[in-house]
Amino acid sequence: MTGTLLAWALTGVVGLLTGHAWYNAARRLRRPPAGPVEVGEPVAVLLPVRDEASRVAPCLRALLAQRGVPELEIVVLDDGSTDGTAEVVRAVAAGDPRVRLLGGAPLPPGWLGKPYACQQLADRAGARARVLVFVDADVRLGRYAVAAAVQTLRSAGAVLLSPYPRIVAGSPGERLVQPLLQWLWLTFLPLAAMERSSRPSLAAAGGQFLVSDRAGYRRAGGHAAVRDRILEDVELARAVKRSGGRIALADGSGLAECRMYGSWSELRDGYGKSLWAAFGPPAGATAVVGLLLLLYAVPPLLAVGAALAGAPTVALAGLVGYLLGVLGRLVSARSTGGRGWPDALAHPLSVAILGWLTFRSYHLRRRGRLTWRGRPVR
Repeated sequence: MTGTLLAWALTGVVGLLTGHAWYNAARRLRRPPAGPVEVGEPVAVLLPVRDEASRVAPCLRALLAQRGVPELEIVVLDDGSTDGTAEVVRAVAAGDPRVRLLGGAPLPPGWLGKPYACQQLADRAGARARVLVFVDADVRLGRYAVAAAVQTLRSAGAVLLSPYPRIVAGSPGERLVQPLLQWLWLTFLPLAAMERSSRPSLAAAGGQFLVSDRAGYRRAGGHAAVRDRILEDVELARAVKRSGGRIALADGSGLAECRMYGSWSELRDGYGKSLWAAFGPPAGATAVVGLLLLLYAVPPLLAVGAALAGAPTVALAGLVGYLLGVLGRLVSARSTGGRGWPDALAHPLSVAILGWLTFRSYHLRRRGRLTWRGRPVR
């Protein structure tokens, strides 16, 4: 009897979390307009690149094709590339006066590469720009993406807006892991409270496409305030809150798409450099991963094991828990432009892989073996 109650209690928690994901997606997630939009204020799009020769051209072409922002400048910072990235940028820009290509300064002590590149870009943006739009080279923006994002920033009354792009996943490993990014914050983060609350702990952001009021960015200290942070995007959102500003999340799947990693090895190493920073101390990470496994990986195992043991009520609880977890994944996919069927059926495996990636990240950090783009991660 106790085992049956525990099994149904576990299923009930999964159901509540799936309901929360639906509520966030249906009622609280901002959705910028996908059609023609025009904004009147000057905007600077800031693009940091390091060894992106194979990816920067489509990104830059999409930036050059932006509409709805009459006064737009594009500032590209080449952060020590050795693969000809700068030459690709020059060829694509073809002398367009809106584009400026900068050479990055040597990395000073106490800084990580991405925050320093972004800070240099923010410092060198034109004096008239009132909005700064940070974009990664693996992002492809739609024609009105910048204008729609700026309009949403202003309508939200926010200093920082993160319009999360549609995540493109090619390989099986990407399809298993990448959708968890949106699923985690839709499921566990109260979006309404995040926007209203001044608590820095209630913050989320994605650095692939980030829009900021320039004055508010400066009040928060800019990227200099997060110079040594692996998750500089989330930490920047927290810095904005500490300075009295508001942050907001939006579904940017109608504005932009992003393939963050091109292979399993890139994904593994990318998550390796950052997951240890996402979950805090090892004890906390162990608790979080253990809870995720209990809620989403155990139910299908419980269903099969209980069925074989002749415990149909427990097996039913496990099956319902598994299906509710799949439903939560489908809610996330539907609301953020991701893949639904059949990928959602493998949700327990996705969570298990995330757990392995997390513990691998801590292991590599403890051994001092974390690197990214040829630089050590400390």
